[in-house]
Amino acid sequence: MIRFPLPGGGIRGQWVAMFHDLLMIPVAWLLSYWLRFNLREIPPELLQIALQYLLIVVPVQFSACSFFGLYRGVWRFTSLPDLVRILKSVIVGVGLSVALLFLFYRLEGLPRSVPVLYAIMLGLLLSGPRFLYRWLKDRHITLRSGKRVLIVGAGQAGEMLVRDLLRDVRGEYLPVAFVDDRARRQGQEIHGIPVAGTTSAIPDLVVELGIEVIVLAVPSASVEERKRLISLCERTGVPFRTVPQLDSLMSGRLSINQLREVSIEDLLGRAPVALSWEEIQRGLEGEVVLVTGAGGSIGSELCRQIARLGPGRLVLFENSEFNLYSIELELRREYPDLALSAVLGDVRDEVSVEAVFSGHTPSVVFHAAAYKHVPMLEYQVREAVRNNVLGTRRVAAAADRHGCGQFVLISTDKAVNPANVMGTTKRLAELYCQNMDARSDTSFVTVRFGNVLGSAGSVVPLFRRQIEDGGPVTVTHPDIERFFMTIPEACQLIMQAVALGRGGEIFILDMGEPVKIRYLAEQMIRLSGREPGRDVEIVYTGLRPGEKLYEELFHRDESLRPTQHEKILLAQHRTTDWQRLCAAFDRLEEAVNRNDETALHSVFRQLVPETGQGEDPRRKRPGAATAEA
Repeated sequence: MIRFPLPGGGIRGQWVAMFHDLLMIPVAWLLSYWLRFNLREIPPELLQIALQYLLIVVPVQFSACSFFGLYRGVWRFTSLPDLVRILKSVIVGVGLSVALLFLFYRLEGLPRSVPVLYAIMLGLLLSGPRFLYRWLKDRHITLRSGKRVLIVGAGQAGEMLVRDLLRDVRGEYLPVAFVDDRARRQGQEIHGIPVAGTTSAIPDLVVELGIEVIVLAVPSASVEERKRLISLCERTGVPFRTVPQLDSLMSGRLSINQLREVSIEDLLGRAPVALSWEEIQRGLEGEVVLVTGAGGSIGSELCRQIARLGPGRLVLFENSEFNLYSIELELRREYPDLALSAVLGDVRDEVSVEAVFSGHTPSVVFHAAAYKHVPMLEYQVREAVRNNVLGTRRVAAAADRHGCGQFVLISTDKAVNPANVMGTTKRLAELYCQNMDARSDTSFVTVRFGNVLGSAGSVVPLFRRQIEDGGPVTVTHPDIERFFMTIPEACQLIMQAVALGRGGEIFILDMGEPVKIRYLAEQMIRLSGREPGRDVEIVYTGLRPGEKLYEELFHRDESLRPTQHEKILLAQHRTTDWQRLCAAFDRLEEAVNRNDETALHSVFRQLVPETGQGEDPRRKRPGAATAEA
């Protein structure tokens, strides 16, 4: 690849530009004498005077160039305004030089035509190389094919991306310029690609430089900053892509294949919680770890993150044959040295649960197996109790019998003042584990969080399908809102509970402000390149059975306290009489065996009296079924 070692910007480029201009001033001065004498030899006495006059001409002219900003511009983007600055500096510099020479020497030995010729020659020598450099750069770019790319962010990710794009033999993308908001980056070049301005200039630069694709190379940007950048990109009307998050770039090289479309997760995610990975690794390294529901959205991501921490053995427990096969295949491919056991079984089956505990004796259990679809479980009360409540009791009891060190229950914000069967069953599971903690050598802790973006049955995949089909996008209520987090973030919180938990706690992620589902739908439509209400309609269908307008993360009696991690909160559990709790669970099991939903609801009211307290009085009649919000 040809490189042009001329000033293109940055501190080094400024010094090169200054040296160039300092050299051109005496060259232009002496050339004007030479032209005055018709390209013949300059008389020796006049040559001596000309060299003497340079002691005034050079500093005066250079000062004029600096004053008119010749060293603030980037040669790569030399244009008409730069030519105007050059002409101003030449005229002022020549005028001041002549005035000073008259004042000190009365212009003795200075032919009257020399100042005019000098001005012409200097203008050509200052502007010519600048425009030639731009022409060469433009010609160099046009020799390459590919879509013209504007890169947002001139940091490490941007540098890695440009390096990879320039090496790409396919030439699919052609980096043209950077934008960056840091003042020290302005005017610099990275691998020959200039920083052309700040991010606010994105719409103008897209037009000026003929940009065809924008790439956001700011993996550590805050959510608010990403929203602002995406808004600027949307105004341009050209496609935009993004690089992976920071933890995906640790290999030191960013592949073109890693570029992806900006997703709704980029807009709704938050600044990542600073977790103590050393503590987490100490808690899991070398241990036998059992994950129930290992093939689900949360369970599978949990397995991925545990696998890289070096457990002694990772045991996958899953009742879906396909899901178990998929996660086992992935983990064996990505972690060939990992001791891995895949067990097809069901938390509702006492024999299956006992077999996995006696066969592997896990020291840490992550209980992720659960039914979670709110409207469906409203009409499947028996199955909800059998899986979410009695299944949890079987796994927790086995952990206690086999001397497991820690048991982490994965719960939901719907367990707080539950307004539906799903939330009530998860609250019962919490009650059992929290009260079991005081009667066991096993440490039982609960992790509670809101909706997980992109999990199976959640609203995001549904909206994507509806948008792909041209709409309409169905939202249950214009005011409905939820807390959101990403699947990796949820799993990191779950693992942090191992390091923080001493037993009986409920760990809650401070999830910031809730998000209106209407906003979620509008942003997903915009990210698809369409306009809500014009290209894709949004239809409000009414709240579904068991659905609340608003969710809560903790109950008012749970005495919320901070932990050593800023974004992780601790809620102390409410104690329940153990004998009464066990008797109620026995009644639940009997009601399940009889398929007696009336008896099940009776136990619900006895053990979870706050059921329905979180319902909003403005709830509407249930409408058409949509995905879980």
